[in-house]
Amino acid sequence: VNEKSGEETATPPVNKVFAHPLPFNVIPHIDSFQSNGYTKEEMKVTWEMRKIFNVPDMAVSCTAVRVPTIRAHSEAITVETTDVITPEGARECLIGQPGVVVIDNVEESRYPMPLTATKKEDVEVGRFRQSLVFGERGLDMFVVGDQILRGAALNAVLIAECILLNNVKQSGTAQVR
Repeated sequence: VNEKSGEETATPPVNKVFAHPLPFNVIPHIDSFQSNGYTKEEMKVTWEMRKIFNVPDMAVSCTAVRVPTIRAHSEAITVETTDVITPEGARECLIGQPGVVVIDNVEESRYPMPLTATKKEDVEVGRFRQSLVFGERGLDMFVVGDQILRGAALNAVLIAECILLNNVKQSGTAQVR
């Protein structure tokens, strides 16, 4: 497809693996559909968020979409907070945090993308803006990470290291069960 005109310059894509062709397409269907209308992948996001934050009844809703990228997951995230939050405050809070790189300069067309996050351990976050739904108590952002280098396995190791470090600080010794 010609990037400027949108004219097709190749043969149309065909589907061989998924229900629909993936090239030049996005497919809002990852894994099997569940009885509630969500896919298993979407429910895994919900279950993981609740587990990570230790809030079993946390309201989480998402749509998982298969996009033709090689190895990066992307998420458009909207959060509702109890206190007022600003894009500037969130940006400042995340700058310098381990495992996070803030890329947020729309004037220079710099924001998180699979092409820039691939083969990097840090997760890119940007496109901070006040939520149109939750107003001053809400924030929208875009997050991209290499799911091979910064997936569940690395996150589990980092969480374990953090817990062990806190145990050492509190008791002077680390214990693994």
